[in-house]
Amino acid sequence: MAAPQTPPEPLFIVAEHSPPASMKEGEEITGRETEKIRDMLGRSAIAYKIDILPWKRAFTMAQQQKNTCVYSTSRTPEREKQFKWIGPTDEAEWVFVGRADHKFQLRTLDDARSLRIGTYNGDARDEFLRARGFNVEPAPNDASNPKKLLLNRIDLWAVGLRAGASVPAELAGEKGEIVPLLTFHRVKVYLACNPSVPDALVERMNTTLDTMRRDGTFAKLERKYAELEKRK
Repeated sequence: MAAPQTPPEPLFIVAEHSPPASMKEGEEITGRETEKIRDMLGRSAIAYKIDILPWKRAFTMAQQQKNTCVYSTSRTPEREKQFKWIGPTDEAEWVFVGRADHKFQLRTLDDARSLRIGTYNGDARDEFLRARGFNVEPAPNDASNPKKLLLNRIDLWAVGLRAGASVPAELAGEKGEIVPLLTFHRVKVYLACNPSVPDALVERMNTTLDTMRRDGTFAKLERKYAELEKRK
């Protein structure tokens, strides 16, 4: 008699608190990208656990810990070989935002070379700008950057926004003091999995996501969260 097969370990799925893509409301982990990931895993019959953590910790866990995946992760050349990629689940624009009363000109990415740019540890924008020799000032978390901007401790803040989205009200300041100045890069974002995740599982998840795009699931979820944002 053949020995019974051991069931595969559940995937550990992690993300940062980044409304409306991923967030924790009470004990519930939800959000636009969270719902996409949950639906995909359910349709793929994959057991999982999910948690919201600080970005640096979540990203490092997916790099180092078996059967762990992190979303929403920008797919960059620097990261390509570190993970197995499921997606894309969304697209994003990388935008420099600054004070509405700024005095400098900013027409191209190169115009930012002399400026102090706020980023945060472990973020793809920090990696991108640092690799190209820009003057980045990483913070432990992104929440401190708007305060630094308003206090003139940095000149720009590099943020990720959905394509065509405006600066969220909670980031813009009470009087709209923080405004978008330049879109400097565009990326696609993914569920990024530790290389230990089997190729067959990665293929199954990608196939399911393709089906969800075709059957209108993505569009339905994006409309749902767009409506929720309008009501705020």
